[in-house]
Amino acid sequence: MDEVFKALADPARRTLLDSLNVRNGQTLRDLCTELDMARQSVSKHLALLEAAGLVTTVRRGREKLHYLNAEPINSIAERWISRYDRERVRALADLKHALETTAMDTTAFVYTTYIKTTPERLWQGLTAPEFTRRYWGLEFDSDWAAGAAMTWKQQDAAIEDPEQVVIASEPYRRLSYTWHTFTPEWARAVGVDEATRTRLAAEPRSRVTFEIEPVGATVRLTVIHDGFEPDSTLRGMIQEGWPGVVSGLKTLLETGEPLPAPDSAEEAG
Repeated sequence: MDEVFKALADPARRTLLDSLNVRNGQTLRDLCTELDMARQSVSKHLALLEAAGLVTTVRRGREKLHYLNAEPINSIAERWISRYDRERVRALADLKHALETTAMDTTAFVYTTYIKTTPERLWQGLTAPEFTRRYWGLEFDSDWAAGAAMTWKQQDAAIEDPEQVVIASEPYRRLSYTWHTFTPEWARAVGVDEATRTRLAAEPRSRVTFEIEPVGATVRLTVIHDGFEPDSTLRGMIQEGWPGVVSGLKTLLETGEPLPAPDSAEEAG
């Protein structure tokens, strides 16, 4: 955690985080307009924020986009802050809220964590039913080839749709698929009311991408969920759901024991 507190101690780096909170997914050139300093200095500040895990980057063609990452603040809240009085850590709690608030000018959700495992094991954790049912409470039926169909099995609902497919599949490196279909059967199984299900079903189909990168004895996992319209109902739900899902995956792979399985639609996405 030393890197997180060191990164937050500098006002210039806090300004960069504030800028990303207002408009996520900015380039270095965009962020340079926030600070009266040389491009190289801004780049060094961003490198420190990325090293601390507070910022994560995604390549889009020739551009490198910067996103806030709530994982370090979640870790502090879950593993450390609970020992101390709430008032003494109000500033961190406020920052956690800010990092998890939907940005105004972008809808992509980006979340990065580091897991003590191998790329092969992480791939299993994302695809194999014996793993997903333990930390996510659902399973997938697919051969995981690009273009292949996916059947989601959650509680008593089996969710199938021609547009529910694998978009990209590079084993142990990258996996992308369209998000599931919001059927009445799914809604009944997870306790979602019909009005909410109708709003979800009317939205464009979103997609999720998992990027896997070995880093020393760990693996860097970046979850990118995008394709939302402004004011998306689903966007708010997955923002609450993904940190719990990823924490469950991390715990299972590192300890062999899962966190409690999600039992609501908001938790499960």
